Amino acid sequence: MDNQNILETKKVLVVDDEPDILETLEELLYMCSVDTASTFEEAISLLKNNTYDVAVLDIMGVKGYDILKVTNKLEVPSLMLTAHALTPDNLKQSIERGADAYVPKDKLVDISMFIADVLQARKEGKKSNVTWFSLLKPVFDKLFGEGWRKEEKDFWDEFDEKQISSRDDIQKME
Repeated sequence: MDNQNILETKKVLVVDDEPDILETLEELLYMCSVDTASTFEEAISLLKNNTYDVAVLDIMGVKGYDILKVTNKLEVPSLMLTAHALTPDNLKQSIERGADAYVPKDKLVDISMFIADVLQARKEGKKSNVTWFSLLKPVFDKLFGEGWRKEEKDFWDEFDEKQISSRDDIQKME
């Protein structure tokens, strides 16, 4: 998948309370049209007045989950980005609340790949988590410790089943 081709001409909303993160994301997403917001209120104003292909939302500091409610209503694919809310509970919560991906800030350099994955899945009429989760599962295993999924076994078993179905669909298309 050619990330740059998928991202060209896309309009992206980036919401984070850290100016350096906003600046870095603007640079990493140079092939897109990027609007930034550093507060919940700015984000809501931008969402009311513009149309976006995708949103990248910080969880802490900007009420990311509240913004996610709005992006879900507007059918804007959304990636949750976090450093301080990097926990198994926030990962699960992000998925349950309709986020298309959950990305640790220390994986920011790969953001275009994660956004491209989300956009490709949506283009195919899916809300697939295959690539981002497959790539980040080793990171989560290291951060959260071995067996971190045991506490919510039923949720993660169902999640894995959806991933297998999505992988099978992708392989059929190749």
